Amino acid sequence: MTDIKIIPLGGVKEEGKNLYIVEVNRSLFILDCGLVYPEEEMLGIDAVIPDFTYLESRRDDIVGIFLTHGHDDAMGALPYLLEVVDAPVFGTELTIELATITAKSQGLEDRIENFFQIDAETEIEFKDAMISFFRTTHTIPDSVGIVVQTQIGSIVYTGDFKFDPSASGEYHTDFGRLTDIGESGVIALLSDSADAENYLPTVGDNKIINNMSEVFMNHPGRVIVASIGSNIARIQQLFNAAFESGRKIFLADEQVYEIIDVAIKLNKISIPSKDIVGNIKDMNRLAPEEVLVLVTGDVGEPMKNIQTMAMKRHRRVNIEAGDLVYFATTPSISMETLFAKTSDLIYRAGASVRTINDKYKFSGHANASDLKMLLSFIKPDYLIPINGESRMLFAHAAIAQEMGYDEDHILIASPGDVMEYRNGHLAITGQVPSGDILIDGIGVGDIGNVVLRDRRILSEDGIFVVVATISRRLGEVLVGPQITSRGFVYMKTSIDLIQACSDMTIDILEEHLKLENQFDWGELKGELREKIGKYLYKETKRRPVVLPIIMEASSYQVNK
Repeated sequence: MTDIKIIPLGGVKEEGKNLYIVEVNRSLFILDCGLVYPEEEMLGIDAVIPDFTYLESRRDDIVGIFLTHGHDDAMGALPYLLEVVDAPVFGTELTIELATITAKSQGLEDRIENFFQIDAETEIEFKDAMISFFRTTHTIPDSVGIVVQTQIGSIVYTGDFKFDPSASGEYHTDFGRLTDIGESGVIALLSDSADAENYLPTVGDNKIINNMSEVFMNHPGRVIVASIGSNIARIQQLFNAAFESGRKIFLADEQVYEIIDVAIKLNKISIPSKDIVGNIKDMNRLAPEEVLVLVTGDVGEPMKNIQTMAMKRHRRVNIEAGDLVYFATTPSISMETLFAKTSDLIYRAGASVRTINDKYKFSGHANASDLKMLLSFIKPDYLIPINGESRMLFAHAAIAQEMGYDEDHILIASPGDVMEYRNGHLAITGQVPSGDILIDGIGVGDIGNVVLRDRRILSEDGIFVVVATISRRLGEVLVGPQITSRGFVYMKTSIDLIQACSDMTIDILEEHLKLENQFDWGELKGELREKIGKYLYKETKRRPVVLPIIMEASSYQVNK
């Protein structure tokens, strides 16, 4: 009898951080290993990855890690997983090249020999299952879905996808393969839900290129384009539109965004003309209507660079009156405030703003119509909506119900849920450890909620530092207290407040020094934090971090 379990460690009830485990008997097949970039309130955090505790405990059962595409939400956490488990990694040409770069950046050169390139025709036979792939359409070439075929049926994982009949060869979905997969018998479909709420039709690549070309051709000045660098399809469209409109592309940064550079080297981006990319030092020699400046980067970076340009602080290019800033990526809901502020700065600089979705609706993910079409191809017994926040998963579930699926054949899972297939039924039967691991610099998981809370308080109300030197032998305050404030109050105009805190500190120190043998450092600092904190809130209605630094003088220092 074949025992099948499906366990999401990320990617459900959240958008991104995709990591799904398919367990067949005792063999673990890991589908994607992604991260998510933090919201603004997660101060100082570089990225968020899944909790690998369960995989560490089962490291000897891991058969392989299978990647659908080269975006960070699918493979960004791979180097962190490879630090704790040793397993082969499988992906398409571009995906493996990008995975190699990230592994080297983490000092994991020794793991690269265990990276294997596959394509949509590849089939890999393992003890408990056969893994195969199918071409999908997304915003980066070489995207695939994954099929885990067992003796009693298949588990199908789409990765990020959409349907676009006008997509070029590198991005074309293999519809015939989808039909074959559906006819072979599918137990469960793990399907992208990121755009499940959208019932509007989305436009194809050709209309996007034509619209871009029209905008670029009709603007009389320079065009500055902001785009997410990992959206290779959009970069290709920008190259084509620039060529069609007679503009030369100048890169705002000294180096090409790494993913774009790799895509060009692997011929995943076709450059219409050798002369289309110019040296930015030569930009001023051209007429404004011949110039297109390209700004790329990770999520949020292009917009922040545009802000720098609007404020005349960029090292290479600044926004001038008459420029058009064209946002080639739709801002997410979490970025709408930043987008509004950026637009305001652009208009202040005398330029104008256009976005790619001014005229058309588009997305790199499947809309409601695409999801219905996929269900009709695959015909799974069970649907597991993935890669979406809760509202997106439930929107996907509603679509399936419109297609005739019963509610008990649609599983809305949470991270760590164990979905077990027994006697022809798939149900949630347990939980494994799961959660978020925060990455800050080289630190992995050493930042928790307490540290984030302190960072938030520091950013909002500042810090109040009290420094003093005491002698328990003499029972005296020798030096101080000296008080410093950062981000709380302006010291020169808060003399009375500072003096009151100084007097309070001396009183508390002297009371504790009288205790002699019962003197306790923890209680002393705790009382200073509590009483000074309450006083500051009473006077200012703010709660800065109160940091008492109390030092004890040595006998030598006192005698001296």
